[in-house]
Amino acid sequence: MPAPNYFARNEPTPAVVTEVQQNSNVAGPNDPYYNPRLDPKNYLEGPLSDNAATRLRQLLARPGIVVAPGICDGISARCALEAGFECLYQSGAATTASRMGQPDLAIATLNDFVEAGNMVASLDPRVPVIADADTGFGGPANVARTVRQYARAGIAALHIEDQVQTKRCGHLMGKQVVSREEFLTRIRAAVLARDSIPGGSDFVIIGRTDSAQVLGMEEAINRLKLAAAAGADVCFIEGVKSKDLLESTVAALAPKPVLVNVISGGLTPSFTSWEAEQMGAKIIIFSLVSCVAMVHGVRAAMKSLKETGTDFGTAQGMDPKAFFEVMGLSEVMNLDAKAGGTAFREV
Repeated sequence: MPAPNYFARNEPTPAVVTEVQQNSNVAGPNDPYYNPRLDPKNYLEGPLSDNAATRLRQLLARPGIVVAPGICDGISARCALEAGFECLYQSGAATTASRMGQPDLAIATLNDFVEAGNMVASLDPRVPVIADADTGFGGPANVARTVRQYARAGIAALHIEDQVQTKRCGHLMGKQVVSREEFLTRIRAAVLARDSIPGGSDFVIIGRTDSAQVLGMEEAINRLKLAAAAGADVCFIEGVKSKDLLESTVAALAPKPVLVNVISGGLTPSFTSWEAEQMGAKIIIFSLVSCVAMVHGVRAAMKSLKETGTDFGTAQGMDPKAFFEVMGLSEVMNLDAKAGGTAFREV
């Protein structure tokens, strides 16, 4: 009997491809993605859904721009809801700053993002939360894990970018990006994960490129065209520097919705939501609106306390109960009473 040849190449038996696999919606390297269930025309009519992801798709399919203020914690999220916003944005910079007291330099982890997003989404589960997902926190397996955990946390959408793992805020200099193919691998992994969620998920995948400042606008637009073909629902170029560039971006990527990010003092001009809508953008986020306001407000309060020895002036008449009302005090008291509780009958 001849000895086995351990050095011979073992060719695997070809897998049997079923009809279900052949009809998969997953976009291969050269195949455009299409999922008829997620076609925007399916979201044009009917009342807004109580499911946050479905509601976001309805808002994207219908007239008007989606305005999403950047929130950084429970207080800022409560204030945004109180102001009447129909969508919230959780930025990586805000999450890193509020939870860790650190700059946006790839320091926060997947768990930090998921826990923060879960808390925000739980305040009003009907209001869509768009959450930054940085690079997906690793390779395709981690990108897929990120999508599944975000969806389970009640988050409605995320954006995946093409920076390297040692990324930084998109409005800082010195950025580096991965290859087109690695970026598309991240998008495909996100789409695969979303489409594998049992029951069918409306979770929104936003493809973001930071390549405009590294490789130029032409490359940035080409990357997003490829991301859209791979299944991204929305396109996002970080750092669009002018009105003309935003308008040309919207035209080049049509009919895909375009997201624009406005940060005061950042790379993008301070477009108003009305101006962005006129230019064709479908979503506008103001990433640091609460973070920066918080720095100014808390700095002023600390300075006043240091100089006056009291917080009476900075409180502006808001007592503890009034503060807790902003945080949902009445909701908790009513729930407790309906359940037969008596602990909070008087507060």
